[in-house]
Amino acid sequence: MKLCHKSVEVNGPGVVALIPEDAEDMWHAYNLISEGDSIRASTIRKVQTESATGSSSSNRVRTTLTIRVETVDFDTQACALRVKGRNIEENQFVKMGAYHTIDLETNRKFTLSKPCWDSIAIERIESACDPTQTADLAAVLMQEGLANICLVTKSMTSVRAKIETTIPQKQKGNASQREKALEKFYENVLQAFLRHLNFDVVRCIIIGSPGFVKDRFYDYLCETAVRTENRVLFDAKPKIVLCKTSTGFKHSLKEILQDPAVLSRLSDTKAAAEVQSLRDFNQMLGIDQSRAFYGYDHVAAAAEAQAVDTLLVTDSLFRSSDIPERQKYVSLVDSVRDSGGTVRIFSSMHFSGEQLANFTGIAAILRFPMAEPEEEDDDTEVVAENGHS
Repeated sequence: MKLCHKSVEVNGPGVVALIPEDAEDMWHAYNLISEGDSIRASTIRKVQTESATGSSSSNRVRTTLTIRVETVDFDTQACALRVKGRNIEENQFVKMGAYHTIDLETNRKFTLSKPCWDSIAIERIESACDPTQTADLAAVLMQEGLANICLVTKSMTSVRAKIETTIPQKQKGNASQREKALEKFYENVLQAFLRHLNFDVVRCIIIGSPGFVKDRFYDYLCETAVRTENRVLFDAKPKIVLCKTSTGFKHSLKEILQDPAVLSRLSDTKAAAEVQSLRDFNQMLGIDQSRAFYGYDHVAAAAEAQAVDTLLVTDSLFRSSDIPERQKYVSLVDSVRDSGGTVRIFSSMHFSGEQLANFTGIAAILRFPMAEPEEEDDDTEVVAENGHS
């Protein structure tokens, strides 16, 4: 994300001008824009014109509009971000108060104004505009005839390529046909591997599969590097970690990133920090439930007692259209930080965020044991009347 202009202060009004450059920037923009904000951007508007003779025609014109946001929709598959609201500035093509939907585009500037910038929104801008926040972890998840090439960034896990090839079953008399199909499969995976990974940025490449598929692909990669004298593959070899998984589908990534041996290799990546904190929470939940709380009420009570050592929270909780609801989570984050606790904000587009959502999207590892807060008793006390004899 490119920052063109910034004039904001915590808990005050302000404006930023941003240029989203890729899919992840669109995700950041989706998390930044809330109901009640104002967006100014270039957009296409269909305009009806009438000639002197009374005939009308319809034209599409590009204009710049400022709208008060009412709804925000993000299509993860198409990576399309649509913002709908009413026009709040004079425009020759759009009346004041008329509805319009702006499709935000990559490499096109938009200006966002908020009546109140909370600490989470400001932190997201700083994170999104930091050039060091990149996809430093890649994974090739395989099984015979299927491979998924994934990139794990700070905010999301995305499948960059899916390779499917029919592999004949092992039968007497068709060994050569099967071997040819496997070699073609490995070649297709390797080409996608080279096309979708930025080897200057990626620090670790996981190759995972059931059985020996990963080992055979790694051997094929090494043989190709020697045969073609491919410097990129030679340089990539020290970054590769082979792991066993149950399948070649994307969900097997969580198996890999819970392996202590893999975590030690990923110690300097953002993904590892989140996965490790979620793993620590699950372990604590099994060992001592008085030091592992989840759900807003329980975690808020622990924060009030300054007992929270690590707070785990998904970014979806900060997208609520209910401002007081959103603010209570922001206040909780600020409270934990003020008491010296660590805060990990998980992306709901990241597999670890999906796991955290199973615990209501908010959890905490405590510094010391605490009794669970008592549930409020909604039952009304019924007083029995004495009967007359």
